[in-house]
Amino acid sequence: MGKFNKSGGRTMPELNTSSMPDMIFAILFFFMVTVTMRSEELQVKFKLPSASEVQKLEKKSLVTYINIGIPVDPRLGTGTQMQLNDKLAGIDDIQDYIAQEKASLNEADQQFMTVSIKADENTRMKYISDVKQALRKAYALKINYSARKAEN
Repeated sequence: MGKFNKSGGRTMPELNTSSMPDMIFAILFFFMVTVTMRSEELQVKFKLPSASEVQKLEKKSLVTYINIGIPVDPRLGTGTQMQLNDKLAGIDDIQDYIAQEKASLNEADQQFMTVSIKADENTRMKYISDVKQALRKAYALKINYSARKAEN
């Protein structure tokens, strides 16, 4: 019969980590699919006006947004404010903003850039006209007005 020797040093077997990269990529893929990234944080609140004829925009990657409404933070005032990207701005800042947005696009796509104005339904038309004039000076001639579909 064989003799069992207990004097040999027993070691703990190593942990098998060959499937760890697969698990990491699976979790990474899950978060990439489920998490949506906000491009900007809204600093103005607005209720879009209703419209009877509404169309969706084709290429949203070519759309630049101008948000107009009352500031969310009451310390910033109660009057109409305009938000460009993540900061409140004035009408004088529109030309620089449009130039910066056009520069971030492909040269072939620059002519297809659309400016979408998301304005509160109670915004005075004088303010919208001033924004449109500034957009004309910046050669942003393709303008879209965001609206919600009217209930029947």
